[in-house]
Amino acid sequence: MRYPILVEEGTGTSAFGVVVPDLPGCFSAGDTLDEAVDAAKEAAAWIEAALDQGMSVPPPSTLESVRQLRGCKGWAVGLIDLEESFFDDTVERVTLPRRILRRLDDMERTTGQSRSGPIARLTVAPSKTADKPQTRRRVGRS
Repeated sequence: MRYPILVEEGTGTSAFGVVVPDLPGCFSAGDTLDEAVDAAKEAAAWIEAALDQGMSVPPPSTLESVRQLRGCKGWAVGLIDLEESFFDDTVERVTLPRRILRRLDDMERTTGQSRSGPIARLTVAPSKTADKPQTRRRVGRS
């Protein structure tokens, strides 16, 4: 899906600014025009966050309507192309070894949720410790 963007010219002391008008609060910047436009593709994160929170994602506007927005005179107009998969909530099967499924079942038995619960929670609202490197425990005799 293609979303229009507005690009504010950078200077020797300020970065190029990029706004995705259809996605409120979605903006980026870069030291070069290419960096700024590439950074605007992170709008996918805005879309995923909105969908995870149950919000709807506005459809893209036309280039002409974006070009006419007040306060953006002289800004360049462009497009970012976002993968359709960011908007797709189609349910798919995941294949895991039985020993892993057993652990999922044990974890979820107390909460009454399905096997998919912990997987969804980890991806939709990752824990603060998820980014920390894990240490392995040695198993065996000392």
